[in-house]
Amino acid sequence: MKRALFVVAALFLTGCSSPEPVAIKGEVISCASITFDKSITKGTTIECLDGTAGASMESLRGPMIINIWGSWCSTCLAETPEFVSFYKKAKGKVQLVGVAVEESSPDNSRKFIIENGMSWPNFYDRENKTRSYFGMGVPVTWFIDAQGDVKFKKIGEVKSEQELIDLTEKHLGVKI
Repeated sequence: MKRALFVVAALFLTGCSSPEPVAIKGEVISCASITFDKSITKGTTIECLDGTAGASMESLRGPMIINIWGSWCSTCLAETPEFVSFYKKAKGKVQLVGVAVEESSPDNSRKFIIENGMSWPNFYDRENKTRSYFGMGVPVTWFIDAQGDVKFKKIGEVKSEQELIDLTEKHLGVKI
């Protein structure tokens, strides 16, 4: 009888254990889907991490959220799951674009994207050209409207998916 209770208890306890989390692999996405004003050819032009030419930062058009990050940045790593979760809900309503800065190589950025489940286009600022456009320091998240105007700049870590949802509605008028 004791043995039967032990077996039942063991089965019950193992049935209640949480499964190991499954890592979601990210993907280096082409920047071809990003909305930009093709008539603007001058400005701060950077390449896309997928190897394509990229675009001028001044030509980007929203509604768009631009997250400036670095693979070496601990707060960037901390906020990445919030962006991954947000983008699953926001895709098709608002564009999400990343800009990897101050990286020693594009391979570090690509590895970060894949290991952290990112699935949106990312630029690579090989020569730190965006410092004059975005300023220094990461993470920084910009909210850009359809005319390309900056509606809000969040300096520092995004702490939750709900924060992104609220900021998107408040500054871009897009309900997620």
